[in-house]
Amino acid sequence: MSPIKGVAAASKKAKFNWHDTKYMLAFGDSYTYVQGTAGRQNSTFIGDYFNFSFSEEKLLSDKIVQNQTGTAEGGPNWVEYLTGCGLKAGLTSPLSCKTQLWDFAFGGADISTKYTPRHHNYTVMLEEQVQQFLTYAQPTLSNFVEPSKTLVAFWIGINDINDSAKYAVDFPVFYDELITTLFESVQSVYDVGYRNFLFMNLPPLDRTPGNVLKPTPLPNTTMINWWDDTLSSHIDVFNMQNPCANAFGFDVNGFLNGVLDHPDKYGIKNVTGYCKSYDQPYVDTDPEAYGCLPLSEYAWFNDGHMTSRIHEVLAKEVGQFLKKQ
Repeated sequence: MSPIKGVAAASKKAKFNWHDTKYMLAFGDSYTYVQGTAGRQNSTFIGDYFNFSFSEEKLLSDKIVQNQTGTAEGGPNWVEYLTGCGLKAGLTSPLSCKTQLWDFAFGGADISTKYTPRHHNYTVMLEEQVQQFLTYAQPTLSNFVEPSKTLVAFWIGINDINDSAKYAVDFPVFYDELITTLFESVQSVYDVGYRNFLFMNLPPLDRTPGNVLKPTPLPNTTMINWWDDTLSSHIDVFNMQNPCANAFGFDVNGFLNGVLDHPDKYGIKNVTGYCKSYDQPYVDTDPEAYGCLPLSEYAWFNDGHMTSRIHEVLAKEVGQFLKKQ
């Protein structure tokens, strides 16, 4: 694929410097999406499968929405905490942020319809997110986004491993096929000039409030480890095949298992349940009215997502990790 306007391919490997990073591109699912004024409610910053294209004007006028339903976590998520973009209540233009966040993740996304079905007919899968970015966003962003000062983040697999948990397949082989497809999309982003990549492995899905009650949780710890090991191997191969790449894998699973094992260090009081009224009006400001702890004292926001507080803790650790790379 030839480089798109405004992005020159690097001739030699440049060092990654988190302090110099001014832009972040994000792809993934509900753990990463942010609500946009030009996006589908509870799903995305911009567009959906039926509104796949967008103009330069629509992209640049789009704003991040921060309110009780602006993410899947009941508050800011990890990419917002990591960049500081979109943290304030109300509307924020990525253009106004010190580190601009351009988020193409979609709530409910898997990697590809080749392996798992869409959660909704409007869901944009990961490989489609990248296609959408390259076709409609990159021609605009290439005018001011500098690849050398950009971090491209991928956090995907949560829905894939949940949706396929009961498939009659050889899971290590199946996960390898899924992640191979993921890296085909990653390669296409590299091919237009981006060099700095962050990959997040799976959160502790074996310890969700629903799974801890089951004698045989799905996905189980073994399945999660298979996925994470496969992802790590693909990161290594990607770096070898693309000598100019700075591709890092952050061990979400290891870190968040540590948080769940030692919650007191983070002010967390409940790691096995969640507030059943998490989606009710004003539960974030008056949790006692619903018989709940403050939401920041739960590890889990609901049975599938972790709280904004956990995302805050995670982002701080990711930031420290990136400073060392």
